[in-house]
Amino acid sequence: MPIVGSVIKRTFQVRKKIKFKRGSSLQYQTRVLKKLLRHAKDTQFGQHYAFAKILKSKNIITAFKENVPVHDYNMIYSKWWHLSQKGRKDVCWPGRIKYFALSSGTSDAATKYIPVSKDMLKSIKKASMKLIFAMLNYTIPNEIFQKGILMLGSSTALKFNGVVFEGDMSGISASNVPFWMNKFYYKPEKEILATKDWNKKLEQIAINAPNWDIGIIAGIPSWVQIMIERILEKNNIQNLHEIWPNLRIYIHGGISFEPYRKIFEKYFSKQMIYSETYMASEGFFAMKTSVDAKGLQLILNNGVFYEFVPFNEENFDRSGNLVAMPETHTIEHVQENIEYALLISTCAGAWRYLIGDTIRFVNTQTKEIIITGRTKHFLSICGEHLSVDNMTKAVQMTAEKMKIDLQEFTVQGISKDHHFSHQWYIGTGSESIDVHQLTLYLDQHLKKVNADYATERAHVLHDIHVCVIPNELFFKWLKINGKEGEQYKFPRVMKQEQFQDWEAFVDQELNHHQVHHNL
Repeated sequence: MPIVGSVIKRTFQVRKKIKFKRGSSLQYQTRVLKKLLRHAKDTQFGQHYAFAKILKSKNIITAFKENVPVHDYNMIYSKWWHLSQKGRKDVCWPGRIKYFALSSGTSDAATKYIPVSKDMLKSIKKASMKLIFAMLNYTIPNEIFQKGILMLGSSTALKFNGVVFEGDMSGISASNVPFWMNKFYYKPEKEILATKDWNKKLEQIAINAPNWDIGIIAGIPSWVQIMIERILEKNNIQNLHEIWPNLRIYIHGGISFEPYRKIFEKYFSKQMIYSETYMASEGFFAMKTSVDAKGLQLILNNGVFYEFVPFNEENFDRSGNLVAMPETHTIEHVQENIEYALLISTCAGAWRYLIGDTIRFVNTQTKEIIITGRTKHFLSICGEHLSVDNMTKAVQMTAEKMKIDLQEFTVQGISKDHHFSHQWYIGTGSESIDVHQLTLYLDQHLKKVNADYATERAHVLHDIHVCVIPNELFFKWLKINGKEGEQYKFPRVMKQEQFQDWEAFVDQELNHHQVHHNL
């Protein structure tokens, strides 16, 4: 048994047994909020909203909620964050912000600039170590802890605008990996990491793959799939274990893995451990901690204070915009099977900030969640209230029923003269599909996973239309729109103008021979 791997694993086991300050979830979160307020009380934001006064309150959480307004991106950027981007110190967080993460922009066409402080980078590193500790709950050979970790991320060659560095969060994180980890564990090498051209990066990874000893792969499923297929083709192999016999773990996040699970299983000849994380440009929020876990466990003591907003018509308008004074709950008052939007306050200067994701608690005792979608990526043109989670499940159930591969999809609601319908585009690698049968199954499964949809299908939602297209068109669309690479995800529900451009693109790609199958 390798000595280095055994020592590393033993170190993690000892570290895990050390007793830390304990407490309830509310106590953890209260401590986090106090620490955030103390650190930021002398910033412009902290002075404006009297953080020092809030800290003297008997109930800090209540005082915080009463005195600090909720913010979406446009509000907090236009009033505060743009000052940090220009180099101003002590705006929303102490000191000068060196990095700004560019968001993937799935909700809006415009790029978003998210501040990344030194404290946030420390928080992400701490969460990453928690993920390694969580691996001790799995049955893993000791030698895995001395093998390489292949992180498929964006370029570490960040753009410097004369004041701050800008780039995708994965690139910022990778550029701040400790030297020793970069040298001995982290793959690909620094030169490949800095490559901005996505295809060149994949080609270099495929060429160098046989020279590495990889134990862990991490990245978004859709882009990792492309990388794996490039490696298999370049090296003329059938599965990754032919060149990486020690590969045991795939860490994924960003989108649902279920549509990809069966495809990924074809890439391996040995049993794999699949571990999910919840990380965004704003921070590292949750992770799967064991094989039996139903969801991802929220990290409650690592520089992020959470509020949970019931995702309903009282708190959001029909476009998914948050009302001025929403109902919010802290961690001790959440309930299972209720959809919540996340408000976060962080050690990077986000304050009561609507991140845009929706989640649902599947275990309130262990604080486990699943990600259900986006506040602006839901479909409800006539009361059907379809979430991305509903859509993904229905597509997956349809794929299993028909024994075919269905992965990417997007949908738009259409309203004309009080006539409501849904237009679906579903990607596949299969050559021949009965689209009429697929439409029937999809409709049936949507009714099963969402009672509101079933009700509206019986009354005002008259039609659903499905167009099956090659998966490659989804990635080509992203490339044309400057969103090629691991950081980007295809929007499941598009805005009308964007959807019109998408349809024109598909029509052109299919040479105007697209066939719609109506139900």
